[in-house]
Amino acid sequence: MASSSTKSKAPEDHRKPDWAKSRGEAERDRRAAEGLPPKRRKWPWVLVALLVAAGGGYGWYQSHKVVEVDPVAEPTPAIGIMQVNPDEMAVIAPQVLERRVKVIGTLDPVRRAQLSSQAGGRVEIVAVSPGDTVKAGDVLVQVDVEALTLELQVQRSTAESTRSQLALAETQLARALSLVERGVGTTSTLDEARGSVASLRANLSALEDQVSVAELRLRNATLRAPFDGTVSARDAEPGQYVSIGAPLVTIVDLSSVEMQANAAVGSGALLAPGQTVSIAVDGIEGKTFAGTVTRINPVAREATRTIPVYITIDNPDGRLLGGMFAAGQIVVDRVEDAFAVPTDAIRRDQQGLHVLLIEDGKLLRQTVEIGGLWADDMTRVTEGLKAGQTVVTAPLPSLHAGDAVEMVGN
Repeated sequence: MASSSTKSKAPEDHRKPDWAKSRGEAERDRRAAEGLPPKRRKWPWVLVALLVAAGGGYGWYQSHKVVEVDPVAEPTPAIGIMQVNPDEMAVIAPQVLERRVKVIGTLDPVRRAQLSSQAGGRVEIVAVSPGDTVKAGDVLVQVDVEALTLELQVQRSTAESTRSQLALAETQLARALSLVERGVGTTSTLDEARGSVASLRANLSALEDQVSVAELRLRNATLRAPFDGTVSARDAEPGQYVSIGAPLVTIVDLSSVEMQANAAVGSGALLAPGQTVSIAVDGIEGKTFAGTVTRINPVAREATRTIPVYITIDNPDGRLLGGMFAAGQIVVDRVEDAFAVPTDAIRRDQQGLHVLLIEDGKLLRQTVEIGGLWADDMTRVTEGLKAGQTVVTAPLPSLHAGDAVEMVGN
């Protein structure tokens, strides 16, 4: 009994004394002693209600807040008026249209001569150097003529001796013929005289040919310019021994040059001799040269599938040099007083091809008919346009017929 009594009192020993309880704890113990349920706390719900009310008030304030406008801010431009720059439009006017074929190639002198030695011997004089200008007949190279002069003298002496022998033989022939006519000479003597004269005449003719050959060799020892030009190469020096055929000097004529160009094989049918060519040369900025197609190779190069085209260019001031790289445009078709617009100006819709005209600040749709693509990416307009009209030339997809536009810029 004592032990059970001790167990029942143990919990009471751990409870707070009345003087240590808070007001809420005392009220809870009282209600528990009277058998009443604990009293529910209302302050958390009150706090939630207050928070909701505060959020709604802030939202109302934001929705009804007055926004102040900066008095110095610029007004927003009106919507619906499109701006067009000068680069995006053009005024229609008659012009010259050309269809061109592009070619590229290098320049070479029309006339070039590599002069070789026609007489063997020691070189005595080389009178020119690369870059020198020469006239036709100027002495370029002189080969030693001493041996050639002696050879010529020997040939002339031999020919002169034979000529004297022929004169004596002809005198003997005339005497033998006179004796036979008087009946005191024999025919055998006459025949011998005739044979001697014929043999000497043949020998003299051969010797005279040899004299001519010696004279030619002597003349060939002096190398002269065959035409007016410029020295481009010098292959011999004084004291050098050369044989017949050895190269000595090269001369070029730059009064006109030839462009050895290549055109796409697909353009071959459009090319013809006599067509004009506009040529731009690397290293000469801001200037174009006029040329003429002179020849067209009938066979394309297999490796590059290009057609060789030969173009002649006048070069009176000598600015064009051999080996320069050039690009040309051959005019294969030409139309004057034509209307054209950049290809980007042509538009297409369900109704067909058209352009946008600018009239009285609005865009108007204008149906057109075209006549093919020409140089500088221009499309010819055969119907639908007239001089003085302003056309939108830029590809601006935001522009449509009926839009209000404003032209800006210079």
